[in-house]
Amino acid sequence: MSTHTITTQKVNFKVFRFNSVQDYLPYYENYNMDVNSEEVILDILDRIKWDHDGSFSYRRSCRHGICGTCAIKVNGRVTLACKQSMTSMIELFGTDLLIEPLSIKRSIKDMIIDKADFWEKHEAIHPYLISDVEEHPEHEHLVSPKEAEELNEADLCIQCGACHYACPVVEINEDFFGPAAFAKAYRFEADVRDDAHTTRLNELHEEKQGLWDCVKCFECQEVCPKDVNPIEKITKLHNMLFTQGVVTSNIATRHAVGFKHSIAKNGVLDEGGLVLYSELAGIVKHVPVAAKMFIKGKIVPPWAITKSDNLDEIKKLVESSSTAKF
Repeated sequence: MSTHTITTQKVNFKVFRFNSVQDYLPYYENYNMDVNSEEVILDILDRIKWDHDGSFSYRRSCRHGICGTCAIKVNGRVTLACKQSMTSMIELFGTDLLIEPLSIKRSIKDMIIDKADFWEKHEAIHPYLISDVEEHPEHEHLVSPKEAEELNEADLCIQCGACHYACPVVEINEDFFGPAAFAKAYRFEADVRDDAHTTRLNELHEEKQGLWDCVKCFECQEVCPKDVNPIEKITKLHNMLFTQGVVTSNIATRHAVGFKHSIAKNGVLDEGGLVLYSELAGIVKHVPVAAKMFIKGKIVPPWAITKSDNLDEIKKLVESSSTAKF
């Protein structure tokens, strides 16, 4: 009969504290605690409140990783407090852990933030089925198993905000919808029963708020506690913009088209040519950066580009994977 050994470690928690009613600036308090191998981060938050400071505030609900209420940041990494074990956090970061809310600038009290921007973006993409159905239908609108699979788990999102507040674009661009909203938009764009595909895609195509401002950093994929993989949904929505004929000529779309042409032509990316293709009219502003890139060897003349040895194979891959006419 095997026995489970519970180990204990001393950990220092540097915890973000702020009360918007009485504090002018936030501050941090340190709590030194003995942590055992069976505890999760939520246990630590509870212990801080129960044993150290009853005014410490945070959100919690289900404690089973299905509601998303307790999402916070540990050493800058977004996580669900009820799901992440202390053992894994110590293995990853050591015994000095920084506990912060999802967004410091949106903090109301300690770990509690104002998520109004998250819900506004969620609502903006029409997160519901839009369909002109009969008031008293004679039969169900059936969806085949294959059509249901196209949703790609997008409907598993628990709206925890982890990906939204881990996104660097959300941090600097107040208009950007964010990965959670995009994942939700995909859930209905991929639903064959929805009749608002073009309307929704046109909104997702708008610069500054839409898909084209995504920087493909994959942070949303890394932090999602439900493996929804928002970046995958963003990529599929990009493809939909082309297949549904929604795209218009702008810097972002020309960048995507130029990228494909460059790979098909050389098997490698011609970064200088890509900028020329994307925004010829505004190329002057990029001259200083281009000069530095040229010195570093990042930009080479078109005639000096070394083509890939597997160019024929790459061309076949580009052709076979292209689902839309550019």
